[in-house]
Amino acid sequence: MSAPTAALRRRAPVRPARVLLHVFLSVTALAWLAPLLWAVFSALRPYSETSAKGYVSWPDKLGLDNFTHAYQQSDMTHYFVNTLLIAVPAVLLTLFLSSCVAFYVARFDFRVNLALLLVFTAGNLLPQQVIITPLYRMYLLTDLPGITASGKLYDSALGLVLIHVAFQSGFCAFVLSNYMRSLPHELTEAALVDGASVWRLYWQITLPLCKPAMAALATLLSIWIYNDFFWALVLISTGENMPITSALNNLSGQYFTDPNLVAAGALLTAVPTLIVYFALQRQFVSGLTLGSGKG
Repeated sequence: MSAPTAALRRRAPVRPARVLLHVFLSVTALAWLAPLLWAVFSALRPYSETSAKGYVSWPDKLGLDNFTHAYQQSDMTHYFVNTLLIAVPAVLLTLFLSSCVAFYVARFDFRVNLALLLVFTAGNLLPQQVIITPLYRMYLLTDLPGITASGKLYDSALGLVLIHVAFQSGFCAFVLSNYMRSLPHELTEAALVDGASVWRLYWQITLPLCKPAMAALATLLSIWIYNDFFWALVLISTGENMPITSALNNLSGQYFTDPNLVAAGALLTAVPTLIVYFALQRQFVSGLTLGSGKG
């Protein structure tokens, strides 16, 4: 950079609109971080101190005892394994089924293509709370001997896997279909000329080209399914079968609940999602605009 250019940049006036924008963004960021910072502050303080002095007070002692007690008292390892047994199959099955639908809609020209995509997408417009009663009865009446321990979809990991697949497939099919439309048709046409089957077109040609989209959706799905609390609370009745988000109830007593202990447990529960986000941050951010237009 030349000296005159640097001098001009130094003398450039600061626009009030830009200052206001930065102030607004800083205040918004602090507003979003405030509950998290308050939870961290509470989790580091013993309950005896906060009950005596109040939460809005200067701490006399900060420590990690609440985190240790929350991890041991809630048996977090067991419930984390339960969550993996739900999240991993749900993510893989959702990506596979939605990619099959997207491949059919994007790469073949049939009359029902648009209608099929609309059916899958319409599932995302239906509030989940609307179908609680019929779904609850269906899960209680469904017999699956040998597949689940109770013989019912209710109170089983399989039931949660299926409900997550049903509700997440529409969004994934919509995104992947837009992404597949942006791929060159010459690739599949050349493979058809060489005698490739439809399965080979999907598995060996189209799907490898969709790795960026699949990675972004896998990141989003992992976080969404891991953080689910609603369906686990409705469809799981046995405490041993609950995922990690619902297992926080173990930290609440019948007559007394330690809010500092619950805050520590909630922070421990959030750690895996933070690890996934920071490890796959690029795919997560790209997933926000994925499928918005053709490349």
